[in-house]
Amino acid sequence: MADIGVNARKAARGGPEIGCPVERGQDGVWRVRGYAAGLAMLRSAGTRQAGLGIETIEKLPARIRRPVLYRDGPEHREHRRQTARYFTPRRVDEHYREVMVRVAETQLAELRRAGRKQLTELSFPLAIEVVSAVIGLTDSRPGIQRRLDRFFPEKFGKPGLTSVSGVYWTIRQTSAWLRLYFGDVRPAVRARRRERQDDLISHLLDEGCTDGEILGECLTFAAAGMITAREFVNVAAWHLFTDSMLLERYRTAAESDRLAILREMLRLEPVIGNLLRRTTTAVEVPTADGGTVTVPPGELVDIVLSAANLDPRAMGAHPSTVCPGRLLAEGATDVGLSFGAGPHKCPGVHIAMLETDIFLSRLFALDGVRMVAPPRVSFNEEINSYELRGLEVALPQPDAI
Repeated sequence: MADIGVNARKAARGGPEIGCPVERGQDGVWRVRGYAAGLAMLRSAGTRQAGLGIETIEKLPARIRRPVLYRDGPEHREHRRQTARYFTPRRVDEHYREVMVRVAETQLAELRRAGRKQLTELSFPLAIEVVSAVIGLTDSRPGIQRRLDRFFPEKFGKPGLTSVSGVYWTIRQTSAWLRLYFGDVRPAVRARRRERQDDLISHLLDEGCTDGEILGECLTFAAAGMITAREFVNVAAWHLFTDSMLLERYRTAAESDRLAILREMLRLEPVIGNLLRRTTTAVEVPTADGGTVTVPPGELVDIVLSAANLDPRAMGAHPSTVCPGRLLAEGATDVGLSFGAGPHKCPGVHIAMLETDIFLSRLFALDGVRMVAPPRVSFNEEINSYELRGLEVALPQPDAI
């Protein structure tokens, strides 16, 4: 594994990673870099969601049901309570493991056939099929991956009607919405109107949601589950390809120990680096000296997950290295704040970890598998998430006769 004291982070975001736990910047935004302070802010009932396009969502008529990501308070808590059953460890193991294994084997068979592939081309179909099983997008027309790639392009523009580029992106995203609706969501909704199934779309229909509202929920889960899983598979593989000791430990470990290694890598490499909140009441958060600081109501707060996950007060010594089984402070979790915390904590923890392990454990069981090209790293500035492209894997090919 990486030498003690060496920063092993692959997707370095720049800026201060370890610094003042809580401070108000000159731009008026409060930035939280301490783990305890970030945890307290995310758990506080005195905050609501900010960023992630919520300003646009808030302009919709009140009669339109917002996706769960953009709701707070009792309505949000009740939705999470009713849908929690889709994400329990037992449910993941009993309902989705078989899907994960089947798709992973199919993709690795493609690698054996081709001899050399981009890792994103192998991992994205896995993320798509697993999340589709949870949501209920199982009646899609051919081409769902192409439609998702179009909706979540590598580089985003800003929609609008005051410039040529803005008009272009407005038309492009509207077209992408319509393609996903007609190709994936409408077929699933029609099938479940005829016969309900044990999935999220059936639940939303029972709640009286319209097709448009269901489309919004599906896109939220696609972004949260499909896109993030694809990126984490790539960064975890990158770590394993470039750390022989860690790879050997991973290859020889039982599943529970492999999952612990992956959780430690996710702590170091949170896919989403920042979460924004708006305070609705005064919120007290802890400081490094054991005191507290009060953030007034109405303030924008940026919780810097990528920094909080390196807080030595919570994560122990050498937090910038990969060290599975590290000694954590009381109340800290081994993934840090990578899945958020509090009411909006990502429910897909068990899904993300298991699908990553099922794919990577099989990938690294292939004889002679190697990385022939490292990825290039870019960032989505809106949520400070990394995007890895170009990581190529290859298998030894028999000598040509």
